[in-house]
Amino acid sequence: MVPFAGYSMPVQYPAGLMAEHHHTRTSAGLFDVSHMGQLRLAGPDAAAAFESLMPVDVIDLAVGRQRYGLLLTEQGTIIDDLMFVNRGSDLFVIVNGACKDGDIAHIQARIGTRCQVIPMPERGLLALQGPKAVDALKRLLPGVEQLVFMTGKAFARAWP
Repeated sequence: MVPFAGYSMPVQYPAGLMAEHHHTRTSAGLFDVSHMGQLRLAGPDAAAAFESLMPVDVIDLAVGRQRYGLLLTEQGTIIDDLMFVNRGSDLFVIVNGACKDGDIAHIQARIGTRCQVIPMPERGLLALQGPKAVDALKRLLPGVEQLVFMTGKAFARAWP
């Protein structure tokens, strides 16, 4: 484990890096990516406000679609990259872990008067990757198999 952005991150695995890589590429691997920053942008002007910070179309992004974007300074230089999904009632944004505090502060300062900028530091984030990821997850969340690359959806499940 090594320190990273206030978290302890694994860099070695008991079976080795290559074994972990091959397992994920042939089956599925679950990764704790809770170091990433999560936030919601809500309100009727959220998409237009967010689009003013990056050179990608946010306004016309369909509900359930995800996009990669670049967070820019007022001069148009790149601060960081991020991912976001239009969930209909809000935009769900994920920013890089090492820069999350600065990225969220930049977003809040630039568009916080146009929409609600709601950081979610209390939430964890898991990434399930690999060709068998859907098979593993659909047992817990039926319907997840309908998602394809660059789509997203909020799923609710009552855990036993």
